[in-house]
Amino acid sequence: MKLHVKNITLLVLFLFSVKLNAQRPEGLADGDSARYSLLINPFIQIEATEAINSMYNFEFKKAHSHFNYLQKQYPWHPLPYLLKGLNYWWRIVPNYKNEKWDEEFIAYMDTTKMLAENVRDNYNEIEGAFFLAAAYAFEGRLYSERFEYRKAALAGSRSLKYLKECQGYETYSPELLFGDALFNYYAEWIREEYPLLRPIMIFFPEGDKEKGIEQLKEVARNAFYSRTEAQYYLMRILASEENDITGAIQVGGYLHKQFPNNAYFHRYYTRLLYQSGRYGTAEKESLEILKNIESGQTGYEENSGRYACFFLGHINEIRQKYDVAKSYYEKGMKYAEKADATKMGYYFYSLLHLGAIAEKEADKDLAKDYYRRVKKAAKRSHSAHKTARERLKGL
Repeated sequence: MKLHVKNITLLVLFLFSVKLNAQRPEGLADGDSARYSLLINPFIQIEATEAINSMYNFEFKKAHSHFNYLQKQYPWHPLPYLLKGLNYWWRIVPNYKNEKWDEEFIAYMDTTKMLAENVRDNYNEIEGAFFLAAAYAFEGRLYSERFEYRKAALAGSRSLKYLKECQGYETYSPELLFGDALFNYYAEWIREEYPLLRPIMIFFPEGDKEKGIEQLKEVARNAFYSRTEAQYYLMRILASEENDITGAIQVGGYLHKQFPNNAYFHRYYTRLLYQSGRYGTAEKESLEILKNIESGQTGYEENSGRYACFFLGHINEIRQKYDVAKSYYEKGMKYAEKADATKMGYYFYSLLHLGAIAEKEADKDLAKDYYRRVKKAAKRSHSAHKTARERLKGL
């Protein structure tokens, strides 16, 4: 059910001395809604470029300083507040269990919504609806990752409401195509992957997966604010849903090259390399991840460590360097314990691989111990549990 709600969702704590009222900003004439638009203003895009690149490169303090400048210039517009919120959102992404930045993130999303409502109701309906849809969508995504499905569904339905108001105005800005692209893809994907949910989906418009992917590619090429987010989702869709690992690696490699300090992009790209059998490069990137964790680099923590250690363990196991493989599997399990991820696949499979190595080294008692630990840790329905049962029978 988690995937269903999360994909549907895709589709005030403070105001920093900004007074919300129906008065237009200084210098705005009647009917002059274009001058109230920041979304399509190329000069503002130039001003924001360095800050947005800093944000995606996990240079959060630098990005925040630039966004402060935008806020001082345009305190009446939701754009600076949405960007500030995303600056906290990307601190959360590497490990959704980290609740340290939740309060700031939610506060900025609430401020974005309040200012966007003022824009929508008084000056620019399209632009206001876009920022409302975006703020609710990001809120819903956080709630879904935290398994707060009722909050996620409510935020998602509100996001869809404003997304509909943006439809048909894609020529205004390619940014408006982003939400439409995600909805087109996932509305159809849910119908295909979750037949039991089809009765619910009759309340939603039909999607078009191919069209959704093409729209994402268009946003990735032509949008400014949504470009990297579109590339991020395109990478995930190609890898996880479309089984296009080659295409996903191309996008993932580009993102890692553009933002080398982004821990999430680094981890996902490394995972794609490993899955595609490009072990030499996967090994290099995994070692770099561990180096960054040990040096305390921003965004690199135990969650990335358990990925990198499993990849390194399996790569060395394939090369029959069993002592090295065992050390990485064990290190990865320690990372999983620190990250409270002992109910995740890499923890189970590390135990399975340690058991297999023990069998190869003729230590049946140790192998049995590892397999029993898998049975204890994993649910009976999990494939790792089944494998452990089978191997115990074989012993």
